[in-house]
Amino acid sequence: MSNVLPFGPEDQLTAAVVPVVNDLYDLTPDELLLSQEHYESEVRSYPRRLPLAIKKAQGLLVEDTRGQIFLDCLAGAGTLALGYNHPEINEAIVDALNSGLPYQTLDMTTPAKDKFIREVMSFLPQEFAQNARIQFCGPSGADAVEAAIKLAKQTTGRNTMVAFHGAYHGQTNGTMAMMGNLNTKARRTGLMSDVHFFPFPYSLRCPFGQGGEEGAAQAIRYIERVLNDDESGIQKPAAIILEPIQGEGGVIPAPAEFLRELRRITTEHGILLIFDEIQCGIGKTGDNFAFEESGIMPDILCLSKAVGGGLPMSILLFHKDVDSWRPGEHTGTFRGNQLAMATGAKALEIIRRDNLVDNAAKAGAYLREKLEVVAAETGCIAEVRGRGLMLGLEIVKKDGSLNKLGEPMADPQRTLQIQRECLKRGLIIEKGGRQGSVLRFLPPLIINFEQIDFAVDAVRAAILATEAN
Repeated sequence: MSNVLPFGPEDQLTAAVVPVVNDLYDLTPDELLLSQEHYESEVRSYPRRLPLAIKKAQGLLVEDTRGQIFLDCLAGAGTLALGYNHPEINEAIVDALNSGLPYQTLDMTTPAKDKFIREVMSFLPQEFAQNARIQFCGPSGADAVEAAIKLAKQTTGRNTMVAFHGAYHGQTNGTMAMMGNLNTKARRTGLMSDVHFFPFPYSLRCPFGQGGEEGAAQAIRYIERVLNDDESGIQKPAAIILEPIQGEGGVIPAPAEFLRELRRITTEHGILLIFDEIQCGIGKTGDNFAFEESGIMPDILCLSKAVGGGLPMSILLFHKDVDSWRPGEHTGTFRGNQLAMATGAKALEIIRRDNLVDNAAKAGAYLREKLEVVAAETGCIAEVRGRGLMLGLEIVKKDGSLNKLGEPMADPQRTLQIQRECLKRGLIIEKGGRQGSVLRFLPPLIINFEQIDFAVDAVRAAILATEAN
């Protein structure tokens, strides 16, 4: 499989596996960044932490307008499962255009759409796929979650929704109502009503002060107690929604036993279980989907990001018994994005053909092992967590200070500094979690061990650099 783009024989991107960084990169704003700052709204976010004007990209490598090469372990927030400009994805786009395929067709079918559906069904666990129905939503993940909310409410005839502390499901009216982050919705009013939050298993900052298996068991006990308490104040929910691995909340995996118990409880109470795998799905965790580790099946599965092969696409998959829609009851113009169907089908085909889920498991284990060494060396990383290539480092005060709950004190300022020092050394990573104190890895499934070594070396050097400040 070729990974070469037609940029020319002398292009650094066609020759390098990792960036060659001879000195710290220049991150002062150039003309394009200054133009962006002038014209774009204050709402822009990534350019504040990652001040790059991107010229071109290939695989995991990004070249900015200064000619500086970066290794990208953010990959469009997990969208680019095959990295940038994979030649077969590019070819799929060109072939679709040359075939006369329309850009979009509302919800009318095409050969490209039929192929995409079949690829998606093949990627699902067989037990889920054999009774699954697919629904095409608007282009973003939030569109899929909004559709899931409507479907759950109309199917059950109930209005209450339950989400979890640390949750992130999008930034529309309904999805923000189910968001854990209070800062993001601090100035919002009129969000979807009747949403309640349950504690998510989080060993380092366990709501029950226990952590581990016991903390997760207590979270289940709490949920079961609430649902069986006629004085809980919470009416029976239409659905419980969660990310099997929280992303923006700080790369926090739900233990498999927790998911199994949650499935038992929701089944007993006639509550729909929705899994949001918009970020953690499509191979990142070392399984096709993060929920597969638990051996249980959701009622509704929300997908976006990587499922479109890098182009905008969101879908719902749900058990046929949940298909309570009437014709035309939920629509959207761009649910018929044919180019995304072509690239999505090709991406799933490549992932399966090249055993990239397996590579995510092996490369992720290698990355985790290396990061744990850095954690032991530096003393400011309280926890390395996640699964596969979806990993996080929680940064805390190195002096061992504790907050009033007896937990390690978060160090958000240093986290931001480490992210910036990584960028100066040619590594793009994201941050998130409580107080923005978690460094997050979401690299493409094609990452290799040499690139992982580069990333780990950059993180180590960045942490050491912040010690000097």
